[in-house]
Amino acid sequence: MTHPPELDWPFFDNSHRDFKVRLDAWCNEHLAHAHHDESRDAVDAECIRLVRLLGSGGWLKHAVSGTAYGAASDVIDTRQLCLLRETLAFHNGLSDFAFAMQGLGTGAISLMGTADQKQRYLPRVASGQALSAFALSEPEAGSDVAAMHCSATATTNGYVLNGRKTWISNGGIADFYVVFARTGEAPGARGITAFIVDADTPGLSIEERIDVVAPHPLATLKFDNCKVAAKQRIGEAGQGFKVAMATLDVFRTSVAAAALGFGRRALHESISWARSRKMFGQSLGDFQITQTKIAQMATMLDAATLLTYRAAWLRDQGGRITREAAMAKMTATENAQQIIDMAVQMHGGMGVKKGVMVESLYREIRALRIYEGATEVQQLIIGKDVLKG
Repeated sequence: MTHPPELDWPFFDNSHRDFKVRLDAWCNEHLAHAHHDESRDAVDAECIRLVRLLGSGGWLKHAVSGTAYGAASDVIDTRQLCLLRETLAFHNGLSDFAFAMQGLGTGAISLMGTADQKQRYLPRVASGQALSAFALSEPEAGSDVAAMHCSATATTNGYVLNGRKTWISNGGIADFYVVFARTGEAPGARGITAFIVDADTPGLSIEERIDVVAPHPLATLKFDNCKVAAKQRIGEAGQGFKVAMATLDVFRTSVAAAALGFGRRALHESISWARSRKMFGQSLGDFQITQTKIAQMATMLDAATLLTYRAAWLRDQGGRITREAAMAKMTATENAQQIIDMAVQMHGGMGVKKGVMVESLYREIRALRIYEGATEVQQLIIGKDVLKG
């Protein structure tokens, strides 16, 4: 089996090429028949099944760091992370979601957790035996993290949490949550601390399950005098914002990679449709207007791929990638949205029929332009960085 031509670009070495070939083979075997029941219970069950499947396949080892804790390496290989998300998204959107939340939910533990925290949580996540979640957003605090209201009051035995978190991926099915709460050491973002809260902790409840356009497990969490032991704190008190940003820095480029996967699948479906669909005595692909659309799609996809793997390569070299990751995330998600829209248009009526791949992709891509920093936030990051010189 050969690897895709873009893997011949200098961002990759032979280990990444071999990795991609093995991953594609696994996905073709295990993800060929996607689960289409979109009821909440069915999606929950399928997400849990996919986590177990990804764990048994050895892929979740790449979402965490520390070989002593079941990880594939001591430092996350960003290019492998991106190849995983791109490939999983191409084959099955929920499998990408399942993988990504295992990494995002434990990123803070991998980066700044104690040895005890790592030992208690990371091996179970890497094997797929425990589901993790990242609880940062609140009803009045999304992009503006400094507006956070959820509080953690220090006591002689630990902390007491009160407040709400919303738009929490894996909410309702996670075994534990990495929660960010205001401890008040300083105003704004400097007075926030990170905690690990097990799902069965008294005082933590699921206030609401949230249904969205592409069904994924999402919920609002409520903390009502939720007691958390001091050993569950991640890093120093008041350093939670740094913990959150460090975690997002690792995974933001992988959001771009997931968008590549959705966009690449849309192009794949469009090429197949253009070759097979007959109109006026010829195939749809024989029309010049179809060829121009395919050209636009392919070019936009290559541009996004270059930016994404430039950022991934730079991070693996130890470089600072604030601007590059923002450019990748913005361009890949926006381009993929346009590619998928063109694919739906090319499919005509079939493009909006439930169960058709491009219809599913149309719903999957929309959230990626919002979460982990909306496009407008990425523009601000890029603009400020460029002006700083």
